[in-house]
Amino acid sequence: MDQVRGMLVRMGGIVESQMAMAMAAIVDRDEDAAVEASERDPQVDELEREIETLSIRLLALRAPMAGDLREIVAAMKISGDLERIGDCAASIARRTLRLEAGDARLSPGGLRTMGRLVQENLRRAIDAMSQQDSERAVEVWQSDAAVDELYTAMFRELVTYMMEDPRTIRSCTHLLFIAKNLERIGDHATNIAERVYFAATGEQLPVARPRGLPVV
Repeated sequence: MDQVRGMLVRMGGIVESQMAMAMAAIVDRDEDAAVEASERDPQVDELEREIETLSIRLLALRAPMAGDLREIVAAMKISGDLERIGDCAASIARRTLRLEAGDARLSPGGLRTMGRLVQENLRRAIDAMSQQDSERAVEVWQSDAAVDELYTAMFRELVTYMMEDPRTIRSCTHLLFIAKNLERIGDHATNIAERVYFAATGEQLPVARPRGLPVV
């Protein structure tokens, strides 16, 4: 179990760095950061496979019970969420390389705000995971509504730009996909929080998550 925990923490550290580099690519137009974020993705994929293999071995050979069983099952699911976060961060990085800097209205301000909140939720989710902290997990779970609301605001703003000026459609489309990937990272961080809470307490958080305003 110590080996599984260690690999999860390592995996979490890599996806946090991918997220930071993806945000540097958006805000600072840092092409090197964008490339590096994508290049780290295979490391995350490999760790997911190792965690899954070791967890299955533990289930088969050790027949864990109660808290140990919950933790092993949670570890497999959390590694899947971390892998998806890495995919989303890499996708954001690739999109930034295709953005055009032409339209001054398309500033990264909204994405910067949304990205900071998502980064904070991801950091707290990984901290909750490493410490089996159910209270911090609940804080992450409750914070997802704010991410949803920022995504809705970004969606409406970008659609307005496209309607007003068709020349912005290409750039706005990339920004919409970036915003959606940020929203998905927030969802995966919330998934991690739910799994940590269950592993630590043996209880499930409510099925209905706190939600922001819908897009339409």
